[in-house]
Amino acid sequence: MSQSSGTQQNPLIRRDRVFEFLIPRQVDDLDLSHGTALYLEDISVNFDGFQAISGLNFYVNKGELRCLIGPNGAGKTTLMDIVTGKTRPDTGSAWFGQRINLLRMDEAEIAQVGIGRKFQKPSVFENLSVFDNLELSMAGTRNLWKTFRAKIDGQTLSRLESMAETINLIDHLHSPAGMLSHGQKQWLEIGMLIMQNPLLLLVDEPAAGMTHQEMDQTVELLTALAGDHAIVVVEHDMDFVRALNAPVTVLHQGSVLAEGSMAEIQANPDVMRVYLGTEDVSC
Repeated sequence: MSQSSGTQQNPLIRRDRVFEFLIPRQVDDLDLSHGTALYLEDISVNFDGFQAISGLNFYVNKGELRCLIGPNGAGKTTLMDIVTGKTRPDTGSAWFGQRINLLRMDEAEIAQVGIGRKFQKPSVFENLSVFDNLELSMAGTRNLWKTFRAKIDGQTLSRLESMAETINLIDHLHSPAGMLSHGQKQWLEIGMLIMQNPLLLLVDEPAAGMTHQEMDQTVELLTALAGDHAIVVVEHDMDFVRALNAPVTVLHQGSVLAEGSMAEIQANPDVMRVYLGTEDVSC
C-alpha cells in the first residue's frame, strides 16, 4: 500500500524497482515537427481471403482527439492492431512521427516509444487500491536514495493524487479497484496508461456499459487529456461521439469512407448510401 495509507507495503508494489515491461525506452528519434503523430499509408491486410484492410490511409495529428466509427467488420480493430504491432499488414507503411517505423517494432517496443492502447474490457489489478494501480503503472526509474528509503516521495505522491483527481477517483484513492463500478474501472485504466506518458492513446469503446453520468464525465476526461496526448476513440455510441465534438473518420470495408465533423458525416451522401440506404441520416 502507499505511504499515505499508513499500512504495510503491498508485496506486489516494489518501490525499489520498476518492472522492465513498464520502463519506457529513451526515444531519441521521435520527430513530430510536422505536427502529425501517426501515418498509416496504403495499408492492406488479408486474413485467409478476407480483405480486412484495403488501401487505408489514416493520419492523426499531435494532440488531436479523433473518433473512429464504422460497423462490425469495417476494420477498426485491425487498424488498432496494426498501430500497436499485433498485426502486420501485407502492404503499406506505418510511422509514428517522421522517423519511427512501427512495422520494424514488436508490441513491447511500440508501447515503449509512446503508444498506449485501452481495450473495451478494463484491465486493472482488482486486489490493489486505485493508488497502487496508478503507482505500479508509473513511467520512470527509481534512484538509489529512493531504493534505500523504499517509500514514495512528495513529488510522486502529488502526481499520483493529481491523476486520481483527473480521472474522478480521488475519493476512491485507497479503495480496492475491484470495488469500483465498470465506468470507474475504465477511468482507472485510462489513468494507468497516462501515467506511462503516451503521446498516442487508442481507446476502444470507452462508453460501453457506462451510465449517462459516467459517459458525460468520460467525455470531459478525454477532452481534457487531448492536447497533451493524441487520442483515437473507437466507439459505436453516436451520442457519445457527438458529445466529444471531435473530427470523425468513418471506415467501410477496410478503408476510409469519409472524414469530417459529426455534422458533415451525417450529411455525407456516401455515408447515407452505405449505412442507411436513404437520404435521411441520424447516425
